[in-house]
Amino acid sequence: MKIHLERNDLLKALGHSHSVVEKKTTIPVLSHILLQTEGKKLKITATDLELAIIETIEADVEMEGATTVLENMFYEIIRKLPEGAKVTLQLKDNGNQLLFASGASSFVLSCLPVKDFPAVHITELPHSFKLPVKDLTRLLNRTEFAMSTEETRYYLNGIYIHPYQNQELRAVATDGHRLARVSIPLPEGAEDFPGVIISRKTVGEVLKIVSDQTSDAEISLSETQITFMFENVSLTSRLIDGIFPDYEKAIPASNDKILRLQMSPFLKAVERVAIISADHSRGVKVTAQRDKLVLSAVNSEIGSAMEEVEATYGADPIEIGFNSKYLMDIAKQMENEEAELAFSDTNTAVVIHNMADARLLYVLMPMRV
Repeated sequence: MKIHLERNDLLKALGHSHSVVEKKTTIPVLSHILLQTEGKKLKITATDLELAIIETIEADVEMEGATTVLENMFYEIIRKLPEGAKVTLQLKDNGNQLLFASGASSFVLSCLPVKDFPAVHITELPHSFKLPVKDLTRLLNRTEFAMSTEETRYYLNGIYIHPYQNQELRAVATDGHRLARVSIPLPEGAEDFPGVIISRKTVGEVLKIVSDQTSDAEISLSETQITFMFENVSLTSRLIDGIFPDYEKAIPASNDKILRLQMSPFLKAVERVAIISADHSRGVKVTAQRDKLVLSAVNSEIGSAMEEVEATYGADPIEIGFNSKYLMDIAKQMENEEAELAFSDTNTAVVIHNMADARLLYVLMPMRV
């Protein structure tokens, strides 16, 4: 194999595969990526056996071939090459070494046999539909912060995607303390696929890929596997094998104390008051009063803080405590917009609506402050 290619194109592709590759593994080849010529392109494959990314980039192929290379070392060297540099990759020593040269720089890395690299197995995927990149980004970006990190409740360690009442495609995430739900109009072909849970790692990798994509994403899935196809890159992942809870039961239906406010000043006020809140609890007290919201925090070792935010509210006063980090996470999702907070009592979760986007909803459980 001998090929010539642009450093920037190669680095961009390696950026997608970098976080997929296992840095510490008992299977050495999983620390490698597979490089294969394919016509006038170079195909790069990375996998951790749960998730696989395959990307093709333009290349001047002088001699066809395939090899594996230690991804972390390869990535770091390419990353430190000058912007716009040209790179030549060439197999040496009967394919046991990869030489890559750029200008006055040259490096040689040992290779593992191509036959040892695990094949990417894609099962039959009976359901398929297309999504504009902006819609896919919206579904994942607006909900990812609410995914759980608790391994004991593994079925919450991802985003639940499902069709709803033949009208919407919904994405939902919850960690038991807060819940995020966002919808888009149901795309053609997505009417009857089973609800699936996309893992945290997969969500992160998809969001990296879509950041520089302009074409629609083609999504194909079964009950166990999902594939995201873009113009020059595909990602295939196992789905979380579990049952997502009935999230509708976690959304209070009778909260009738309605407060409206601009989220940007609210977020800044929470950030300031939270500085005082105790590190272990991060608690802040929220008090809804006529035409204002009062935020306060008390720390027995440091002092106290209080700040008022202008709001529209006409119901009986209510005082309720929240985890300030969770409150800020939600506020950041609609930082420049108006929100409606629906309260019931001090023990009931608050429901937060985006006034400019009826398909966006958040739920936050109270805490004792």
